[in-house]
Amino acid sequence: MSRFRPLPRSFYRRPAETVARDLLGRYLVRELDGERLVLRLVETEAYLGEPDRASHAWAGRRTPRNESLYLPGGYAYVYMIYGMHFCLNAVTGEADAGGAVLLRAGEPVEGEERMRENRSWVRIPRPGDLAGGPGKICQALAIGRELDGAPLDQPPLYIAKGEPVAAEEIMASPRIGVDYAGEAALWPLRFSERGHPHVSRPRPS
Repeated sequence: MSRFRPLPRSFYRRPAETVARDLLGRYLVRELDGERLVLRLVETEAYLGEPDRASHAWAGRRTPRNESLYLPGGYAYVYMIYGMHFCLNAVTGEADAGGAVLLRAGEPVEGEERMRENRSWVRIPRPGDLAGGPGKICQALAIGRELDGAPLDQPPLYIAKGEPVAAEEIMASPRIGVDYAGEAALWPLRFSERGHPHVSRPRPS
């Protein structure tokens, strides 16, 4: 179906803030053991690279952990936080720019039962419980470091066309968990679909 057609890598070769807005309403697709798991993206955060103190590329930092962040736009950057949760980012811009978009929340579209199994849920979750947070997305779709650096325009992990959210339905607010980043902590680079129940907590107002 056309709505599941992968976005081209050229889609990501733009500023992180632009891509973050444009990813809302798109489909994050994970092909796993012959099954297709799909989340409709409802929340993202932009990280602007070297000038952004909240970014892993701030001040040009480059380590084995964040090397994929310096690929050209259209690749996955997967890292672990708190020693237990993975986070998935879409790299943006040109090579060596260090920009990325953190995928923060999604609404289940296909494969919800498998997602619940991946998250060890035995009951039907409330909206936002299954994939309402970056760590929850990676658990639901079985995404780990093995997908770090994977291209996002082909299986087993890709972002598909979907239906972009209208500009008037997009809320911009400060990013979550970056209080250490000085004035960058206040930049309105968290984007979410207005009033959507699957947006992560704390929800913007």
